[in-house]
Amino acid sequence: MKAPVGIEPISPAPNEGAIARYFGFAARGANARTEVLAGATTFLTMAYIVLVNPAILGQAGMPIAAVAAATCFAAAFASILMGFIANAPLALAPGMGLNAYFSFTVVQQMHVPWPVALGCVFVSGCAFLLLTLCGVRQLIVAAIPAHLFSAVAGGIGLFIGFIGLKDAGVVVSNPATFVGLGNLRSPDPALALFGLALIAVLSLWRVRGAVLIGIVVTTALAALLGRVSAPTQAYHLSEFTQTAFKLDLPAVFGFGGHHGLGIFEILFVFLFVDLFDNLGTLVAVTKRAGLIDESGRIPGLNRMLLADSIATMVGACAGTSTVTSYVESAAGVEAGGRTGLTAIVTGVLFLCAMFVAPYAQLVPLAATAPALILVGALMMAPLAEIAWDDASIATPAFLTVAMIPLTFSIANGLA
Repeated sequence: MKAPVGIEPISPAPNEGAIARYFGFAARGANARTEVLAGATTFLTMAYIVLVNPAILGQAGMPIAAVAAATCFAAAFASILMGFIANAPLALAPGMGLNAYFSFTVVQQMHVPWPVALGCVFVSGCAFLLLTLCGVRQLIVAAIPAHLFSAVAGGIGLFIGFIGLKDAGVVVSNPATFVGLGNLRSPDPALALFGLALIAVLSLWRVRGAVLIGIVVTTALAALLGRVSAPTQAYHLSEFTQTAFKLDLPAVFGFGGHHGLGIFEILFVFLFVDLFDNLGTLVAVTKRAGLIDESGRIPGLNRMLLADSIATMVGACAGTSTVTSYVESAAGVEAGGRTGLTAIVTGVLFLCAMFVAPYAQLVPLAATAPALILVGALMMAPLAEIAWDDASIATPAFLTVAMIPLTFSIANGLA
């Protein structure tokens, strides 16, 4: 059967086992043992999303236990799909930044019900699928200035970091100055700062799963201090059904109610940010894995984009925000991951995590806030690539970076 237009087939090599032949072990200098270890490494570095994503979407009124299960399912499906059809060591999960936009801007500020917001995520995934199959997605990227990519990434980093500081109680509202410093001696800010310091130290020591360890340790400490509410009833994986297939597509296509043209804004942001975030990650990880050819082209790029598009659609059906590739995949590459088997192993581990995902609602915001702050800090790195001495570049870049966190909206920064 012929592959779709623009989709490169994976070429098998002779005289190899079925798995090695399918994933091209010989051509990439890979072996099964290393791929499995690399997949486990990637999982450990990004497993924090199982706890952080529900904490963010839960503030939009979504059931935390169900979102946790949906997060695991979406990450598992997306990573396994990426491994099989693109043969790339790239793991995917609901993206940081767009989950914050989903919760704080779309649902809380624009007053869009979360089922309608999930419908917007699904439609944006459909649009990405069409753009990928038609080859338009790559043309759009080529037409966008590089400094805009960097400014958007930095602005979203500040946005995520600010949310983390707010969740931690480090930054609070102030009627005179809009925002002010919270009481750092109170339990929640103190716990969050402890968690941030712990994660930073573990990251400095290059401990795999530093963010996850920091969240777990901070949660345990919070429990000892009585800051964790005991469950009133047992949790079951069946709670996944509270968000599965709850997206409201008629409301999206009807453009009715009081949402009006705001639906177009939501779709634009989901499309635009996922475009930037995903392609930036693809370039960074594949370059580190040595998968970019001599002409600077990424073999199988369309397959990777196809997997991302389908994953976003499936994620919306499961009950979570936009799914995208994770730069944490680079940890697996550093561990020797070179093929799609790495991503598949990561996906299988996320599937296993579904059985404990409902307990994510036991994790307090003070424990997940440090992860948001650290991720936000790391997302500031692209700002160094902007020519700040050129006013024609620096001015729009600064406005983009500043407007996203100050107006609590990615859309305003893009505008």
